[in-house]
Amino acid sequence: MSLKVLEKCTLCPHECNINRINKEIGYCRATDKIKIALANLHYFEEPCISGENGSGTIFFSGCNMSCKFCQNYKISQEHLGKEIEIDELANEFLRLQNENANNINLVTGFMYIAQIIEAIKIARSKGLKIPIIYNSSGYEKIESLKLLQGFVDVYLPDFKYFDNDVAKNLSGISKYKEYAQNAIKEMYKQVGTPQFDENGIIKKGLIIRHLVLPNYIENSKNVLKWISENIDKNVYVSIMAQYFPSYKAMQTNDINRKLSIDEYNEIEQYVFDLNLNGYMQELEENEEQYVPDFEGKE
Repeated sequence: MSLKVLEKCTLCPHECNINRINKEIGYCRATDKIKIALANLHYFEEPCISGENGSGTIFFSGCNMSCKFCQNYKISQEHLGKEIEIDELANEFLRLQNENANNINLVTGFMYIAQIIEAIKIARSKGLKIPIIYNSSGYEKIESLKLLQGFVDVYLPDFKYFDNDVAKNLSGISKYKEYAQNAIKEMYKQVGTPQFDENGIIKKGLIIRHLVLPNYIENSKNVLKWISENIDKNVYVSIMAQYFPSYKAMQTNDINRKLSIDEYNEIEQYVFDLNLNGYMQELEENEEQYVPDFEGKE
């Protein structure tokens, strides 16, 4: 895939129309250079992703959202990381495969779609065989996702908000619901329902994540109801209880506390009522999110 798409970048909903090859900076602050914060085995994903061997997770620097509660804000908002070339990214894929990773897990890589595709081509020509997971905020354009068809085996999007006013208030973005819904439909069209190997590790398919926020239980219910009514019930949902007030959340009244057990139990029951498949985190075991020791400097 040509990197010319970066000369007038419209890869995400912000459509900044800037020339990243000339080092112009848009919302996500990415240039034409790939920037990563960490590439390592990760054991804190869903069981079908991490398994016993771990997920070969690559955290990309930057984001097209500005979540007040971001637990990885040093990467997403402060852009912590180091620049690497496309062939170096391909070598990271191969290194993680050699370390027996179950998959390559690309975390928030939307701004590097063009470079990622080229890296996958190189790595596959050198023997990369494990599944590629595209781990996303859900704030995506269909046109960009279509570029990934044939390169991504598993889509792992968030569906954070059903209420666009909440999305604007907590993440600083517009029309999140519409973009996320359309993106999830496109992802489902490409990969379908989950398929697993003999060890229960996902090979292909869609898993939709949702982080339950304190005081926003109706938002969660509306997200889950939409999934139930608009996407195959055999896709997996992953309901996350790991919320705690980090970054700017302590200064934001609605989200300046942890999720209560009663709130989470209400969502857990709602998932059962909808008969959705997937995973529910145990609230009491997830008081704090795993935060890796990041390497790399500005």
